[in-house]
Amino acid sequence: MRRQSSPRGDTRENTYTDLGAIPGEALRISMQSRQIARKEIGDSTPEDRIRQRCSIAVGDMEMAGLLRFTNDPVTAGLAALGNRAPLIADIRMVGVGIQKKGHESRVICALDHAERAGKEGITRARAGILALRDEIPGAIVVIGNAPSALLSLCDMIEEGCLPALVVGTPVGFVNAAESKERLRALPVPSISNVGTRGGTPVAVAAINEIITIFAERDRARSHAGE
Repeated sequence: MRRQSSPRGDTRENTYTDLGAIPGEALRISMQSRQIARKEIGDSTPEDRIRQRCSIAVGDMEMAGLLRFTNDPVTAGLAALGNRAPLIADIRMVGVGIQKKGHESRVICALDHAERAGKEGITRARAGILALRDEIPGAIVVIGNAPSALLSLCDMIEEGCLPALVVGTPVGFVNAAESKERLRALPVPSISNVGTRGGTPVAVAAINEIITIFAERDRARSHAGE
């Protein structure tokens, strides 16, 4: 078992894995929320689990129907975590929200590298993504806030700079819906949502559920080898 993996079980049936919840009230709330979402959304696939978690994150079951999974993103994300690929977040809130347990990938915040881009008149999130061009191939990129960062990432992808997975759920009325639609047209695994909704809670929930699945499978492999 990887040194940061959680020994908890699968989310199906009577157990629920939440790598960030301390046993007690927090874990009970997580379990109850998951039970409600499971009944409303279904629980047949890994994508259903992501739909559940994202809906819980925003307190709205309608989010489940807005999510889009393109080019088998769950498989791609699990493989990237197995390769210890870096996790690149557009803003600090996303970076802080990504679970640090259950995987051995570095979490990088684009804002911390914005000055390296040497560009003025653009958002700091966009500048940070531009500065991290060399880190992006094979990485997991998680954009929950900045449509400008996602648009620049789409430019890079079209130029052949291919991340392993993009979680793109920026929120807002300017370029948010358009940037996500553009992402879905590109030949990369991605998780996004339709329309202007989204935001950091959705992006963080999506990637954290993939991390949770990864930790569960890692634990199962370790037990099988005992």
